[in-house]
Amino acid sequence: MTQALARLPGLGPRSARRAVLHLIKKRETALVPLVAALQAVERNLVTCAVCGNVDTRDPCGVCTDPRRDTASLCVVEEVADLWALDRARLFAGRYHVLGGRLSALDGVRPEDLAVDALVARIAEGGFAEVVLAMNATLEGQTTMHYVAERLAGSGVRVMQLAQGLPVGGELDYLDEGTLALALRARRLVE
Repeated sequence: MTQALARLPGLGPRSARRAVLHLIKKRETALVPLVAALQAVERNLVTCAVCGNVDTRDPCGVCTDPRRDTASLCVVEEVADLWALDRARLFAGRYHVLGGRLSALDGVRPEDLAVDALVARIAEGGFAEVVLAMNATLEGQTTMHYVAERLAGSGVRVMQLAQGLPVGGELDYLDEGTLALALRARRLVE
C-alpha cells in the first residue's frame, strides 16, 4: 500500500508511510471510508463525451448546467485546470479539456489531444468566444498557438488568458519571462 501511495503526486515514500500508518491506526474511521470512497469512484466515474471533464454522469454537471453561458468556451489542458477555474467562479461558460499539451520530448502529438473534437464542437455553432487557458510553459504556449491556428477562420473570437505579474508578487523574485510579459501587457493607470 505504501508503494501505491508513493506513486501519487505530492507523496513521496516518507509521506506515504505516514499516511499508511495513520490509515492502519484509524482503520474504522479513516481506512474503511477511504476504501469505500475509492471503490465508488472506480465504479461511477466517467469522462464526459462533450467536454472531457470527469463526473459521475455523462454529460457532466458543467455541460448540463442551464445557468452557464453557452456562447463562451474555455479550453484547458487537463481536468485539474477546469476544476481550478470553475472553483474560482470567474468563468461562467462551458469548458473543453484537451487531455494534455503538445510535447515533442514526451511524444505528445496533436492527434493525441482532443483538438479535433474541439474543432468539431466549434463547427456545430453557438460559440462566439473561445478562451485558451493554457499553462504559461513552452508546451502550453505551443499548444495554445496550435489550437488558435486550428480555430482560425471558424468565426469565433479566440482569446488567451492575460499573463504577467502575479498579485502579491515582488519584482525581485520574478523570472525574466514573466517580467517581459508584464511589460508587453502594460496598460494605462486608471
